[in-house]
Amino acid sequence: MEQKRIDEVLLRNVDKLSEQSVQELAMLPQGSAQLPSVDEVRQIVNLVKSIIFTDYFHKRQNESRVRSFYIGVSMEELYALLRRQLARGLQFCEDCAEQEVLGTAEELALRFIDALPEVKRLLLTDVEAMFQNDPAATNYGEVIYCYPVVNAMIHYRMAHVLHGMQVPVIPRIITEQAHSQTGIDIHPGATIGEHFAIDHGTGVVIGETTIIGNHVTLYQGVTLGAKSFKYDADGNMLNVPRHPIIEDYVTVYSNASILGRITVGHHSIVGGNIWVTTDVPPYSRLQQLKAVDASFTGGLGI
Repeated sequence: MEQKRIDEVLLRNVDKLSEQSVQELAMLPQGSAQLPSVDEVRQIVNLVKSIIFTDYFHKRQNESRVRSFYIGVSMEELYALLRRQLARGLQFCEDCAEQEVLGTAEELALRFIDALPEVKRLLLTDVEAMFQNDPAATNYGEVIYCYPVVNAMIHYRMAHVLHGMQVPVIPRIITEQAHSQTGIDIHPGATIGEHFAIDHGTGVVIGETTIIGNHVTLYQGVTLGAKSFKYDADGNMLNVPRHPIIEDYVTVYSNASILGRITVGHHSIVGGNIWVTTDVPPYSRLQQLKAVDASFTGGLGI
């Protein structure tokens, strides 16, 4: 094919795709500042991971002075990246004045860093819960390095802090990165207590207004979702509590769907492949009906 023909096709479509439609412009925030960088958000997560689990995701240092130095370097980089990405995310906030965005981002970045000790405490309880719940785990290092729930919970617990600060967009980028990596979909708005465990994890969905207590264990394929949605007089969907409340010491087995603003009482067990849409009292045990043997002997009954 002639180079002239190739150039014509390329240039024609460059011109077309360079034009911004009314629909495209309506989707963009006001102003001309840069939008969030997915790559830099990923770097932020990796920095937090190296700060919280220093010995696992950074060079191990036995001397506290040297350890402090490396964490300090990571903290400086974290603050710089976080401030920049929060400022870019705040462009999606309709109530934020453009000239105030950087100052707000600086304050939010410091508040996030102040929350890191509590994030670390919660994550250590999650690691402990997974180790205690899974006989296949031979040591804590195996859980931290290999279990998808640890990766998912690092992302979630970071994103939950930022969501609580009403930061737009960035928390969802963080949790969706974990979703794509692990198959575990946790909305940053969900509230999850300590000692939380997800075994295997693929296909787990936890909705925005879900509340989960302490010492809760979920298995793969569990959905904590909404049963229905409410609308205002103009037909707009309302963001109201619509996901379950799971109290302390509950275990939910694989592929169970718990839907709507219902409560599963503490110390309950929900069996696999069950559809739950009503409240469950404490100390309950829900399970499927036993399988019915419908086999035939010698061809009889066919």
